[in-house]
Parts: sequence; structure tokens; C-alpha cells
Amino acid sequence: MVLFDREMRLPTSAELPSSDDTPVDNENQNFLPNLLLFLLKFHWKQRNDWFFAVDMGVYHTTGVSHLVPIVPDGFLSLGVERFKGDTLRLSYVLWEENNIPPIFALEIVSQTYGGEYDKKIDIYARLGVLYYVIYNPYYWRRDQHQPFEVYRLVNGEYEQQIGEPFWMPEVGLGIGRGRYSDGERQLEVLYWFDERGSRYLTAEDTADRAQQRAQESEQRAQESAQRAQEIQQQLARYRDRFGELPE
Repeated sequence: MVLFDREMRLPTSAELPSSDDTPVDNENQNFLPNLLLFLLKFHWKQRNDWFFAVDMGVYHTTGVSHLVPIVPDGFLSLGVERFKGDTLRLSYVLWEENNIPPIFALEIVSQTYGGEYDKKIDIYARLGVLYYVIYNPYYWRRDQHQPFEVYRLVNGEYEQQIGEPFWMPEVGLGIGRGRYSDGERQLEVLYWFDERGSRYLTAEDTADRAQQRAQESEQRAQESAQRAQEIQQQLARYRDRFGELPE
């Protein structure tokens, strides 16, 4: 690692490249982290102390050059502003974020090997990312790893964790796999989970459950009304046969 010269002027986020115009090379790398982002927007909508980004450069001073970012497929930082004023971030620049590194980083392995298990893991360790998740549903046999792996930084080195969904107490979230309904297709995706192991529902899930509860409530009301009508009919038959009921 090259020593960083603290006397050197660090560029602002506006001066640093925010895109290399390289498209993602599979659909998972775009959809999965965006799903995690939308879940946080829904469940943490009252909070303003977090930032989750998809395919955004993280500029830092722990590598070869402060001009070379690491670009996770997704990452989460806590203790930072959700929005910077009225503008959105171009990049995540540590020296503009009180030197708060992401607490969680996600890499999704593609057909072209990208150093997720060696080069990137070293960078995230130097950066101080507490939890590093590698999702590898298609090429895990090639890479001799599991399809889903969680690593926690312990004394500067990553240790693989056990359990799924895996609860991250410092983050206040669990992470794991689940099924997502996209029309007639069931897809494997990543979800956030609570401490009890229940997954965070999407806005669509919540709306569907509310509609289901409303339908069940309406059905119960109809059944109750039907039972009341049957009772009235039984009473009417009784009166026709025996007269009025005794007081």
C-alpha cells in the first residue's frame, strides 16, 4: 500500500469520475442490490442516517491511489446523511463523509471473474468494511465457494460466518436469500431480514397482504351475515309451527 500524503489536496466528488460507462454484465448485478435499496427506502423511510448505493464508486485513501475507487455492486453506510442537501451523490468519497466507510458491501459474481475472493476482499478489509457478502449463484462450483457467503472483519481480516439468514447486529439487519415473484416467474434474490429471521416485505408484499386480509375480513363478514340469516329463517319456521317463542 502506498503511503498517503496528507498535505496533498484531495479532489471533491464533483471533480472525481462518477462513471466509466461500463454496463453491468448480468441482470442480477443490477436488480438484486436495487431490491435491497428499495426495501430500505420502504422500511427505513423515517431514518436519515443511512446511505445505500448501487454500482457507485467508493473513493478512499487506503489503496494505491485516492483516484482509484472500489465499486461494489451494492454497499450500505450508517451514520451518514441520507441526502446531501438537495442533490444526490455522484460518488461516495470518504473524505467528504467524515471518513466513514461502508459497513456492508455486496459483490455479485459474474461470468468474468472479478477478484471477489482475493483482490476485492483485501481492498474491503483495508477500507474497514465490517461485513462483506459474496453472492455467486451460477459460478460457485467454478470458484470452489458457496453460492452465498458472509464475511465479518475481525482484527483486520475477514472470517467467514455461518447461518442464513445471517443477522448483523451492528447493522441492525439480517441478509439472506429468498424467493421473489416476478409475474409468473419465481426468482432467487437477496432480502433483508429482522432479528427473528423474518424477511422484510416489499411494498407489493405489504399491499398484497393487506388486500388478502381485507378479502378474508369481507368473507368472514359474509359468512357471519349468512349464519344470521339462517338463524332468522330457523326462528321463522319455529314460529310458523309452534307460535311465538316464550318470554
